[in-house]
Amino acid sequence: MKKSLFLAGKFIETPDTITVTDPYSGQIVAAVCAADTAIAEEAVDRAMDARTAMDALSSGELSAILTNIADGLKTRSAELTDLIIAEAGKPKIYARGEVSRAVETFKVAAEECKRLPHEIIDLDWTSAGKGKQGKLIYRSAGVALGISPFNFPLNLVAHKAAPAIAARSPIILKPSSVTPLSALVLAEIVTASGLPKGAFSVLPCSREVAKALVEHDSIAVISFTGSPAVGWELKKQAGKKKVVLELGGNAAAIVNKDADMDTALQKLLVGGFAYSGQVCIHTQRILVHESLYPAFLKRYADMARALPAGDPQDEQTRISVMIDEKNVCRVMDWLAEAMKDGATAVTGAAKAGGEGRHSPATNTGIERIGSYVPPTVVIGAGKGMKIWDEEVFGPVVCLRPYADIDEAIELVNESRFGLQAALFSDSRSVIEHCFRRIEVGALIVNDATTFRVDHMPYGGVKDSGFGREGVKYAMLDYLEPRLLVG
Repeated sequence: MKKSLFLAGKFIETPDTITVTDPYSGQIVAAVCAADTAIAEEAVDRAMDARTAMDALSSGELSAILTNIADGLKTRSAELTDLIIAEAGKPKIYARGEVSRAVETFKVAAEECKRLPHEIIDLDWTSAGKGKQGKLIYRSAGVALGISPFNFPLNLVAHKAAPAIAARSPIILKPSSVTPLSALVLAEIVTASGLPKGAFSVLPCSREVAKALVEHDSIAVISFTGSPAVGWELKKQAGKKKVVLELGGNAAAIVNKDADMDTALQKLLVGGFAYSGQVCIHTQRILVHESLYPAFLKRYADMARALPAGDPQDEQTRISVMIDEKNVCRVMDWLAEAMKDGATAVTGAAKAGGEGRHSPATNTGIERIGSYVPPTVVIGAGKGMKIWDEEVFGPVVCLRPYADIDEAIELVNESRFGLQAALFSDSRSVIEHCFRRIEVGALIVNDATTFRVDHMPYGGVKDSGFGREGVKYAMLDYLEPRLLVG
C-alpha cells in the first residue's frame, strides 16, 4: 500500500518513499511518500498564504472546525486504533486510549480557542501615563513546525496541531518516519473540517528536509518532542525562532512509609511497563522506604512476571514488542553493562513475542524473543549505570530502598532529567516538602509518573526541555502579545 503525503490541503504522491513496518509481525504495512525540499518550501509558502484566512476566523468558526476534527477522530477511532497497533506495536488497550485522548485534545482546543488571553491595563500609574489605557491581546506568532516521535503517533501530533490551530497558527507537521500513518489519517479528517487550505500539512521526510524546515526564515515557532540530543541540536539550528522542547525523562517514584502499598504496586506496574516503557514519563526508578522494601520488591517482581505479553491486537496483552531491533539492542546492552557493574535483574524470563524471531541476550541471564524485551526489574543499580542515569525508554524498572524522605528526594534530583515524578503518601507535610524540593515539572501524588490528562500543563526542567504542552499552555507558545495604547 502506498500512502500520499498531505501538502496544504491536497494529497500528493512522490517518487521517494518511507517504509512502515509492523514491529510485531515484521510485515511491511505501507510505503509512505516522502517530501523533498521543494515540497517543504511549498508547504511553508502555502502556510504563509493561509495566515490571513486563519486570522479572519471567528472564535465560533474556529471552535466548530476543531470540534469537527474531534468528531472525525471519534468516528474513525476503531480504524485509528488498529493503525496505531500496526505502525507502533502498541497493545490495543493503550492504542484505544491514545485515540480517545486525541479526541479530547481537540475538544479542549475547541473550548480554549474561545478564550484567548486579553487584558485592559490602566497606564496612569505614573504621570506619563495619565489618561491612557493599554489593550493587550494575543495574535498568532506565525507559521509553526511540529515534530513528533513514534511512541504516541496520534496524540502527540494532536498536541502540536490542536493548540496551533486554536491559536490561528498554520502548522506543518513532521511525524516520526517510523509511525506516520495515523498522522495522515488526521490529515484526511482535517480536509473535511473547514480549516482553510494551506493551514495544515503533514510531511513525512528525511532529517535533511526536516533541518531545512527548522532553519527556514518563515517558520516562527517550533514544537519538538523527542530525544535530548536531537532537541538541543535543533534549538541551535533554529536561530531566533520560538522553540518548545519536550525531551523525555527518567521518572522516579517515591513510596513513603505511610503509602497504600496495593495502590502503589498497581499504579507503578502500569507506569513501569505500559507500552514496554516507551513513554517519556515511564516509571524508571522506584524508591521504597526500607520498612516496605522487601515486601514491595517481591510483590512488584511477581506482578511484573505475570503481565500478559504477546500480540498487541489481543485485548488481554499488556506488554508486547519494542519499536525496533535497534532499541532492543540498546536496552539489552545497558542491562549487560549494569549486570557487569553489580546490578541484578530479579525478573526477565522470556515470554511470548514476535513469532520465530528468537535471540538470547548476552551477559544478563535475560532471554528475549525478537523485538520483545520482558518486564525487567533490577536491584542494585545506581549512579554511573545507564539504566539509572539515562532515559532507558524500555521495560526496565530499578528498585532501591531509602531510609528517610530527604534521601529519597536527593536520589530523585540526582538525575539530569526533570519531567515528572510520583509520590505515594497521605501525609500533607511530606507531600508539601517533596513538592517544594523535587526538581520536576509535575509531582503526581498517589498515582503513576505516567499520569497525564491533556489539558494540564505538561513539560519539564533541566534536560527534559522547556515550555509546556497541554492545550491552553501550548497555545501561549504559538501566540505573541500585541499592545494598543490610547
